[in-house]
Amino acid sequence: MLQKEKIAINITQSGSPYENALAERMNGIIKNEFFPKRVYQNHKEAHEAMCKIVHTYNSSRPHSSLDFMTPDQAHDNKGIIKKRWKQYRKYPFQDNKIVS
Repeated sequence: MLQKEKIAINITQSGSPYENALAERMNGIIKNEFFPKRVYQNHKEAHEAMCKIVHTYNSSRPHSSLDFMTPDQAHDNKGIIKKRWKQYRKYPFQDNKIVS
């Protein structure tokens, strides 16, 4: 229907809802753990706060999915990190419909 009306579909390139999951997880953590419901006065104030938040997230906040290492520690790790996040079933998509 959208294509018929020449409306661009705003989804990931592959059409998979899981493709953007990591970014959405990060957005949720920022919104809920770092200054929830904070209103910034201007773009500069928000940008400065985001730089500090991302630095803290990467260097100070351990993650259970990374064996309780920070992302910086995991990045510098030479060994294999055991995957601890939930495994979702992948559904094949066909014509924007799930085929089971």
